[in-house]
Amino acid sequence: MNKEKAKKRIEQLRSDLEKHNYNYYVLNKPIISDFEYDVMLNDLAHLEKLFPEFQSSSSPTQKVGSDITAEFKQVTHKYPMLSLGNTYNPEELREFDNRIKKIIGENFEYVCELKYDGTSISLIYSDGKLQRAITRGDGEKGDDVTLNVRTIKTIPYYLKGSDFPKEFEIRGEIFFNKADFEKINKERKLNNEALLANPRNAAAGTLKLLDSSAVAKRPLDCFLYYILGENTFSDSHYKNLTKARDWGFQIPEHITRCANIEKVLEFIEYWTNERKNLPFEIDGIVIKVDSLKQQKQLGFTAKSPRWAISYKFKAEQALTKLLSIDFQVGRTGAITPVANLEPVFLAGTTVKRASLHNADQIELHDIRIGDYVFVEKGGEIIPKIVGVEVTKRESVSSPLKFIENCPECNSLLIRNEGEAQHYCPNEFSCPPQIKGKIEHFVSRKAMNIAGAEATIELLYTNKIISDIGDLYNLDKTQLINLERFGEKSADNLLLSIEQSKNTSFEKVIYALGIRFVGETVAKKIANNIENIDALINSTFDELISIDEVGDKIAQSIIEHFKNENNIRIIQKLKDAGVNLKRDENTSQKKSDKLSGLSFVISGVFEKHSRDELKQMIEENGGKNVGSISAKTNYVLAGENMGPAKLEKAQKLKVKIIFENEFLEMIL
Repeated sequence: MNKEKAKKRIEQLRSDLEKHNYNYYVLNKPIISDFEYDVMLNDLAHLEKLFPEFQSSSSPTQKVGSDITAEFKQVTHKYPMLSLGNTYNPEELREFDNRIKKIIGENFEYVCELKYDGTSISLIYSDGKLQRAITRGDGEKGDDVTLNVRTIKTIPYYLKGSDFPKEFEIRGEIFFNKADFEKINKERKLNNEALLANPRNAAAGTLKLLDSSAVAKRPLDCFLYYILGENTFSDSHYKNLTKARDWGFQIPEHITRCANIEKVLEFIEYWTNERKNLPFEIDGIVIKVDSLKQQKQLGFTAKSPRWAISYKFKAEQALTKLLSIDFQVGRTGAITPVANLEPVFLAGTTVKRASLHNADQIELHDIRIGDYVFVEKGGEIIPKIVGVEVTKRESVSSPLKFIENCPECNSLLIRNEGEAQHYCPNEFSCPPQIKGKIEHFVSRKAMNIAGAEATIELLYTNKIISDIGDLYNLDKTQLINLERFGEKSADNLLLSIEQSKNTSFEKVIYALGIRFVGETVAKKIANNIENIDALINSTFDELISIDEVGDKIAQSIIEHFKNENNIRIIQKLKDAGVNLKRDENTSQKKSDKLSGLSFVISGVFEKHSRDELKQMIEENGGKNVGSISAKTNYVLAGENMGPAKLEKAQKLKVKIIFENEFLEMIL
C-alpha cells in the first residue's frame, strides 16, 4: 500500500471508529460487534506502525472511548481509567505471556476474572465513607454520578472494620442480573413502554438518569475488581480484593489465581461454556499480573496497561433464511438495507430483522434473497448478517442488485467517492428526511421541545409543517383540531416551543442537522463564531482553524449554507426570535494575553490535561486549532508528541513551547 492510500485508509478507519465509540459509550447503542470493532482498531494500529508519519495522539488507538454527557459534572480521575488490550485468540495470550516474561522474568502469577458486561465505575472512599462515584468518561475525566450510585444496595456508603486505607479508589462494573432485567422488561411491556434492549445498555442508561429516585427503583448491582491508592493492604491484587470483602464490598467469587498461562487457558475454556449458567452477562475473561510492584514495572501504553489483557468471547450466531430486504431512509438521506428473516432464537431473543449496513457489505458476503445466512448480535445486542451458508443456496438464485432509486421519493441515489453509503439527494422533498430533520431538531440534546417528537408525523401528514422553521408558526387552533390532541397538550407543546427560542447557540447549531456536525463540534464552532450570519459567511480557512473542524466538516458547513432552502429556514428562525448568537457572558474570558495567537496541542502533559490547557488558551483570548499550518503561532508540546506534528512544526518553523513556558505566558 502506498502512502496516499494508507493515509486515506487511516483517516477512514479513524472516522468510523470515532462514530462507533460514540454509539457505544454515549448512546449505548453499538451497531457492530466487539470483534468487528477490534479488527478495525487492529488494522488502524498496524497501518500507523507501517506509516509513523500519520500517527496522531488523537487517534482511537491512543485514547479511550468517552461516555461523558453534558448533564453531569465532569471530574478528573486521579488515576486514568484506561481500556484493556484484548484478543480472541489463545495464541495471542501466549504472546502476551512472553512479553511479560521478557520484562519481569518467570516469577509471577496471574489473576483471572470474569469480564462483566456492564458499565465501569470508580468509587472514591475517604475515612471509610463513599465520597464520589465517577464513570469512565474519556479515561481522563468522567461524569459524577454519586447520587445515583448511592441508591445501589451492593455498594457500601460506610465501610466495615477499621483496617482499610484512609483514602483509596476501588473500581468495578455496574450491571443488571438477567432475572432483574427480564422483570423490568415485563413490567414495561405491561405499561406499554418501550422495552430495554439488553442488560448492558440498560445499566449504562440507568446510571445516567437525572432523577436518582428513578435509579433507586431499578435493581442495579455492582461487582468490584481493582483497588488503587498509596497504602493498599497487600502487594497482591488478589489479596487486596479478598480483604475488600471484609470491608463490605461485593467482590466476585469467581476470581482465581493462576500460576501460569496454561492455567489461564484452562480457566478460559471452563467459562466459555459455563458462562451460560451465570445469573449475569459476561463477554470474556480479564487476565492480570497479580503483583502490584510488577504491574508498576510493566507500566502502560497510551491507552492500556501492559500487565493486563482481556480475552473476549466471540458473539453467538444463528443460521436462518433471508426472506426479503427493506431499504430505509435516514434523516441525512443515507439508505440502510434491513433484512427480513425467518424468526430465529439468538442470545435470549427472537430475531426477525437484521442490519445489512450498505452495498459493500452485501457484495462482500454475496448476500442473496433466499440464502441461509449467519446472524450475529453486534456486541451481542443488535442483529446483523455476517455471512452466508453457500452450500444451502438455491441453484436459481442471482446476485442482489442494490436499489438505484429512493424507496420513498424515487429520486436517483448517489454515492460519494470514498463513502460506503448510498444517499437520496432529495433532502427537501423526501418525507423520511424531512421528518428525520425535524425529529433531530426537537430532540432533548438539541432544542429540547417536549412532546414534539410524537407529534411530528401528525403535523407533517396534515401538511401543517414542512421544515423546522414551521414549528414556530404553529397556533392552538391548528393543534386542537388534530386527532388525539386536546387543549392541554396543545398548550404544553406551544409553551415548550416558545421556551426553545432561548436555547444556547451551540445547541441550535447542533439542532440544524448539518452533516458531520455533532454536539462537540457545534460547541467548538459556537465558542469561535459570534452568530449565525458569521457562520454562514465563514470561509473554508476560517472554519478549519477551529479546533476539531477538519476539511470534511468545513466543506459540509459551506455546502449546507449554499442551499437556498437552508437559508430560508434560518430566516424563519430569525423571524421567530430563536437565539442565533453566542452569549458572551458564558465565555468566561480572563485576559487578552493570548489574543490573536493560535495553538496546536500535542502530547501528554504533567500538570494539566489537554482539555484544561485548551480551556486556558480560550480563556486568555487564544485560539485552539487542530492542525499545524504556516499561520499557527505555537505548538504546545508534551511527552510523546506525535512525530508527524513535530516534523511539520519544524518544517514550517512554528515555535514549539512546553507546558511551563505556556503557563508563564498567561501569568
